[in-house]
Amino acid sequence: MTPKQVLQMIKDKGVVMVDIKFIDLLGTWQHFATPVSEFRDEAPFDEGLGFDGSSIRGWQSIESSDMLVIPDPDTAVLDPFTKEPTLSLTCNIQDPITRAAYTRDPRNVARKAEAYLKSTGIGDIAYFGPEPEFFIFNGIRYDTNQHSSYFYIDSNEGVWNSGKEGPNLGHKPRYKEGYFPVPPNDTLQDIRSEMVLEMERVGIRVEKHHHEVATAGQAEIDMRFNSLTKMADWLTWHKYICKNVALRHGMTVTFMPKPIFGDNGSGMHTHQSIWKGETPLFAGSGYAGMSELGLHYIAGILQHASALAAFTNPGTNSYRRLVPGFEAPINLAYSSRNRSAAVRIPMYSPSPKAKRIEVRFPDPTCNPYLAFSAMLMAGLDGIQRRLDPGQPLDKDIYALTPAELLEVPTMPASLEAALENLRNDHEFLLKGDVFTEDLVETWIDYKYSREVSQTRLRPHPYEFALYFDG
Repeated sequence: MTPKQVLQMIKDKGVVMVDIKFIDLLGTWQHFATPVSEFRDEAPFDEGLGFDGSSIRGWQSIESSDMLVIPDPDTAVLDPFTKEPTLSLTCNIQDPITRAAYTRDPRNVARKAEAYLKSTGIGDIAYFGPEPEFFIFNGIRYDTNQHSSYFYIDSNEGVWNSGKEGPNLGHKPRYKEGYFPVPPNDTLQDIRSEMVLEMERVGIRVEKHHHEVATAGQAEIDMRFNSLTKMADWLTWHKYICKNVALRHGMTVTFMPKPIFGDNGSGMHTHQSIWKGETPLFAGSGYAGMSELGLHYIAGILQHASALAAFTNPGTNSYRRLVPGFEAPINLAYSSRNRSAAVRIPMYSPSPKAKRIEVRFPDPTCNPYLAFSAMLMAGLDGIQRRLDPGQPLDKDIYALTPAELLEVPTMPASLEAALENLRNDHEFLLKGDVFTEDLVETWIDYKYSREVSQTRLRPHPYEFALYFDG
């Protein structure tokens, strides 16, 4: 859409408010709203709207906090959750003096990543297709202070409530047995369908939805692939819609990777491919129908996976999911069949257009603009340096001997380790000024000071069971 078309849309739809949305460094939507009178002409699309960025996480300090939001007219849709007709516009951030794109704006990073791909001549477009998993709970309570710490999850569907007094009709998915059950075991069919319909209303193409493996309402809604920045926009809408539809029903959604002990966590397998014109560049005659270029891309992902983790698995809780012997794909290898490998090559279709890779270690708490951009930059580095991914891991990982397992590198075991890997391996991200040293340093410093250090300072409840009587 053009600014002129957006102004016409405002008139046609009777819009009374315009909601200005932008993404913070960690990946959470921020917003403010203006009356429609501020959009009498195209000026906001050219001149932007000013705001104070000093309180936005990871952004400027107070002495240089004036910023501009520049609405992207192509993102104009009606917000489905406002009482009054409200137009939503996703925005990019600029410096008000230089009018340069702000280097810590994640959406600008994604746009630069797409531009860098074209500048290399390797391809024209990178497609991404994430599969975000999440939980729909009936309630959540948590608190941490100097003398206590706890969380309490409430789920009518949770198997731990099979003995709950009062009206109790059973039919609760057992631990690790929640994949694809029909109602009445799957109690959330209608809520997920409502989420899908709202996604379609804002222009997202959805492929399917279903119950996931865990008990207590684990779900997945898959979107059809799209270009990098547009998919990051879609994923941000996806999370916004899931949370607000759940709220309509007095429920709550979390994309937290590991909220429940002893059951599957929530990952976000991310399908990726590069095309040039109408040609899918990952299709070829090599292993699993891959091209040499596609295998180099895989090698880049595997080469930099331990650094990528700082963006693709960005929280301390992410590493409760990435644990050996459980469902998580921690092995830095590739395979056409083995889901314990970090990179899988889907074999559902023989069509060259369907040839892609699936990076399995990310989780949905990531900032999609940064995570997708970082994975693209790692893959491009593999292509440019003609890296070799080694032999595929087609064996059953659980049948490998300890000696064989030692030969397979693994993902970092903690956020602290991932941040150290990023500190030591981020040159590939700086190509084309896609990421900057300032952004990488800010990310590492923020994660250390606000998450790693704060988690390290606090006793864990399970430590009382281990050590109180020692």
